[in-house]
Amino acid sequence: MNIMTQFNHNQKSMSSREIADLTEKRHPDVKRDCEVMFQGLGIDVRKFAHIYFDSMNRQQTEYLLDEELTMTLVTGYNIVLRNRVIKRWKELENQNAVQLPQSFSEALQLAADQARQLELAAPKVQYFDRVADTKNLLNASQVGKKVGMSAVKLNQYLADMGVYDRRIAGRTFAQWFIDKGYGEVKQTEQGYQQSKFTNKGEQWVIEQLVSEGVVQ
Repeated sequence: MNIMTQFNHNQKSMSSREIADLTEKRHPDVKRDCEVMFQGLGIDVRKFAHIYFDSMNRQQTEYLLDEELTMTLVTGYNIVLRNRVIKRWKELENQNAVQLPQSFSEALQLAADQARQLELAAPKVQYFDRVADTKNLLNASQVGKKVGMSAVKLNQYLADMGVYDRRIAGRTFAQWFIDKGYGEVKQTEQGYQQSKFTNKGEQWVIEQLVSEGVVQ
């Protein structure tokens, strides 16, 4: 999903789902915080509600907040989490402040510079995308531990949810799961394939388990 959504006369917004990612909170908890804020400010929640379909094609609700409401929402969060949200807003604003070439020659030079940068970066990108960097990734045991479940039990539920590609032996993520940014399949230095969950994927898995009543 494109977080930079346009609404209310092209006003920038941030979704409650991205706020949940940034603050490492469950999306249902962030939604509840939004609703408490709306109620306290006397705001009609329907003005900010947005419908989307999750990976299981189920209709879900999120909230799209402008900068003022986003900062109001996270005021009660700790300073580290607030700082993440503030930095993200600055990134979004800077994306709209790109300097455009002022002449045809500048445009040609910019295109040449970008092409050269891509050419130089290609071997590194291919290598690091292929070889595992698991610093910020989690395996099934780590995800399962957070909900009091073994990796074997968790993988059974994930297989039933279509998280793993049944056409491939072992535990390899299905392409839809990777495309959603929920997981990555990496290769170790020894050549083994590893399916690792991103923080976003961890949150999605826990939300599914809670919604299905598997965990409380």
